[in-house]
Amino acid sequence: MAAAPIPLERMRNLGIVAHIDAGKTTVSERILFYTGVESRMGEVHEGTATMDYMAEERARGITITAAATSVPWRGHEIHLIDTPGHVDFTVEVERCLRILDGAVLVLNGVAGVQAQSETVWRQMKRHGVRALAFVNQLDRPGADFLRCVGDLKKRLGLPAVPVQYPLVSGRERRALVDLVTRRAFEFHEEDQGRTPREIPVPAEVEDEVAVLRAELLDALAEESEPVLAAVLEEREPEPALLRAALRARVLSGTLVPVLGGAALRNLGIQPLLDAVVDYLPSPAEVGGVRGVHAHSGAVLERSPDPRGPACALCFKLVADANEDLLFARVYSGVLKPGMKLYNPRVKRMERIARVLRMHADQKSALGEAFPGEIVALTGCKFSVTGDTLCEHEEPILLERTVFPAPVLTRVIEPRSGADRDKLRAALERLAFEDPTFTVRQDEETGQWLVAGMGELHLEVKEHRLAQDFHLAVNSGQPRVAYREALVGSASGSGRVDRVLGGVHVFGAVELELGPPAPRSASEIASARTVIDWDERCAIPGDLRAAVAEGLRLEAEVGPRFGFPLDGVHIRLAGGESRPGLDSEPGFVQAASQALRSAFAAAEVALLEPLMDFEIGAPPEAMSAILGDLNAKQADIRELAAEGEWRIVTGSVPLFHVFGYATTLRSLSQGRASFALTPAGFRRVPEAELGARGLAWS
Repeated sequence: MAAAPIPLERMRNLGIVAHIDAGKTTVSERILFYTGVESRMGEVHEGTATMDYMAEERARGITITAAATSVPWRGHEIHLIDTPGHVDFTVEVERCLRILDGAVLVLNGVAGVQAQSETVWRQMKRHGVRALAFVNQLDRPGADFLRCVGDLKKRLGLPAVPVQYPLVSGRERRALVDLVTRRAFEFHEEDQGRTPREIPVPAEVEDEVAVLRAELLDALAEESEPVLAAVLEEREPEPALLRAALRARVLSGTLVPVLGGAALRNLGIQPLLDAVVDYLPSPAEVGGVRGVHAHSGAVLERSPDPRGPACALCFKLVADANEDLLFARVYSGVLKPGMKLYNPRVKRMERIARVLRMHADQKSALGEAFPGEIVALTGCKFSVTGDTLCEHEEPILLERTVFPAPVLTRVIEPRSGADRDKLRAALERLAFEDPTFTVRQDEETGQWLVAGMGELHLEVKEHRLAQDFHLAVNSGQPRVAYREALVGSASGSGRVDRVLGGVHVFGAVELELGPPAPRSASEIASARTVIDWDERCAIPGDLRAAVAEGLRLEAEVGPRFGFPLDGVHIRLAGGESRPGLDSEPGFVQAASQALRSAFAAAEVALLEPLMDFEIGAPPEAMSAILGDLNAKQADIRELAAEGEWRIVTGSVPLFHVFGYATTLRSLSQGRASFALTPAGFRRVPEAELGARGLAWS
């Protein structure tokens, strides 16, 4: 018998997000331990973390792929996703936040808000995800809870308000004051922090606690009349009243509670779980999801009702060793093994073989999945990240996520010619699961060009070929993923009138080229060809589809250097038809001739990826770093002081920052840190083509 669904109001869908090395996986591991899901504490530095289950993750000590699990707390069910912090894997964060209701933004207590902290916060805002902030690693020298709160307000513009005041000093002092109840708790190492013990508020922090609590009450009184009345009447508001006011503000997105602790020292995790239950929304409070009718385009809504039509969004695909796992968030209806669902994008039915609850890489079968749940499905053959699964009679398309374009390419070939077909299949599977990893075969050399979000991204894919698919490959050095773009317009014509294979074929085409419509950098995810037809065009209607397909294939590669073409607008302006002689090969060849002649007359520019950077370093190293950045043609936007640290931000062409970690270590004696984030594309000046190793053409 299938288990009864947990009430929606007792469910939380939670993501743990942060900059790399802020300790979010350690937070996730402590959550597993204190909720009783795991009997031991996994440690990232020991390679024993449950949520970092891939061999590559354990070897590197970083999270590469998002891992899902479910934990109980205070009669609630929390569906938890631990996400990567490295910018190369930001796609994992993006597609997870698309289906989450709430998230915990983990900060490094020493560094505060970092580059990827800003990135994930923008992603959370874009998807309407409600947030808590957790300042971690407060046991480290130089950590400052209140400075991090100020960072949240200043750098992210967050309405951040502390709801705790941590009292941490290395291994000796491990306590915190709850500003809602004005009670202090100590976490003892001998019982691994399992049972926080109440202690009096230390006298030396009473004034600070009073000030912070007054600020909390003032913030809540802005939108809560009962709290305002208590403040004006100078009476102590009940904790339940403050929690209700806090919850209302979090759900409206007008306040972010800030908590603190040290996950590695087992401090602050239980209060964080309490805050998740008390302040973050349930699927019932988030409400329905909007989409469009797959055929009519009418706006539709699916409420979290198990009696409604089935609707789920596929947000992640994993090419497992034995079977593909399709992770999905159920928005409406009930999913069951054996049922058939419709994928409107490919117009195919999918049969669900199994419905699974995931615990990292461990699976347990479910008889049913209800609205609000996050599950993995097997048996789906055509669905990928961003697809909607629904009932055929009630087709709905939910909004797909737009992913950034790859910025680095690398050449890969098998060491053994016998593995060529195996490598092709493996690369296709990796590209199938990862929207930011693309594969293209060079027809002249037979090598594969793979493209990704950074050096680490491509290294991980190469290692997966060896570990998961048992393939030995040779690879070249990473290269910038250049693109070509049309500048201005051009026209061309082509004509075929000859005997081919004993058959007279004819075709005549005239066309015009131009750049595609303006779009944002995030939308340049792949080359895009738009084709339209002038009303005067004489190409027969039954041949137009073949002509258009031939032009799209021809327009994939740029005419100047052979890099992917960044979209083109092709207008079929004219041509000639001879009934009785018109043929598909004739018009396809004529269209190809016309496109090549137009390309020859067009001005074509080279585009290169830009990267936003953030570098943190001690003051004595910053002068050398700035000099090096200027030599790399970096556009420096801001230089700021953060305590005893200097932060410089700006943008720089990717070409100039290959292997920059080694350069930065040398300039700062190993003390600086940096982060790079894709920031779109820019035109390469013609005078710089030689430096890129590209000859004029």
